[in-house]
Amino acid sequence: MNPLDRLETYDYPLPAQLIADRPLVPRTRARLLRITAAGLADHTIGDLAGLLDPGDLVVVNDTRVIPARLYGQRGVVPIEVQLHRPLGPDAWRAFARPGKRLKLGDTIAFADLSATVTAKGDDGLVDLTFSASGIALDQAIERVGLMPLPPYLKRRPDEQDRLDYQTRFAQHAGSVAAPTAGLHLADDVLAALTARGVRRAAVTLHVGAGTFLPVKTDDVRDHRMHAESGRLLPETAAAIAETRAAGGRIIAVGTTALRVLEASGGAPFAGDIDLFIRPGYQFQVVDRLLTNFHLPKSTLVMLVAALAGLDRIQAAYAHAIAQEYRFFSYGDACLIDRIAL
Repeated sequence: MNPLDRLETYDYPLPAQLIADRPLVPRTRARLLRITAAGLADHTIGDLAGLLDPGDLVVVNDTRVIPARLYGQRGVVPIEVQLHRPLGPDAWRAFARPGKRLKLGDTIAFADLSATVTAKGDDGLVDLTFSASGIALDQAIERVGLMPLPPYLKRRPDEQDRLDYQTRFAQHAGSVAAPTAGLHLADDVLAALTARGVRRAAVTLHVGAGTFLPVKTDDVRDHRMHAESGRLLPETAAAIAETRAAGGRIIAVGTTALRVLEASGGAPFAGDIDLFIRPGYQFQVVDRLLTNFHLPKSTLVMLVAALAGLDRIQAAYAHAIAQEYRFFSYGDACLIDRIAL
């Protein structure tokens, strides 16, 4: 088997103390590893504007994270529910723990909210029909839900996470995980980008809970991505075309924005996206990617390896570990050039 098709190829050892539990304050203190064909360079997020050129276009994901983690009970059994995808005005597909304890017709009680199990699937997935106490379902979820922190953060979400786990671009509710690269773009960073002459546009990808699921196939070609709802509006397509025509570069802020750009080809688009980007993929739109450091053996490590080359990404991650960068959703970032392979 080609090593690029083996899941183990994308593994790396990470000391647990490098997993960031909270973001740095201010955000401009976060470190930024520059990854180019020429090598690696250490910066901070505060340097970002100086690393881009006037006329470049930064594309962010304007989805808004909903408080999609719900804690309830089926009788006396505690049940944790992570909302995944809406199925209708009162129904969601969700991951439930312990999912095996749930049966069709079971009711899970939350504060001011209850849900009935209407279907069961693989990987702990269940379909739930909700009933709220006199208010709309989205309002009830906002009231009783907690922010859906990744499972590797071994703590219960709190009120601070409602601020920390939401980007400044959040407009369209629907994500159950944050597009975390966008968390780095605080107001002072955005002001510096504007002063530099860097333009900004937005796409929407509602991130599903499938982003937290591990790859379970030894041959990554057998992995199937969960579909997520995406949109690219005509005004963003026009900004991309104008930037290209003027010789500027397209910088995706996060892998979610990148997947919309690549799935759409930079043209207006609305629909489900299940694009799996791994080494061998030919990029059509994105020139650079601002992203965090990703989990071992994840599809996102495969994505950045496709962008810059596996050897270069392995060297970058080894450097980041040696220099004690902070990893994952609340951690530091890297700015990666698309490199011809």
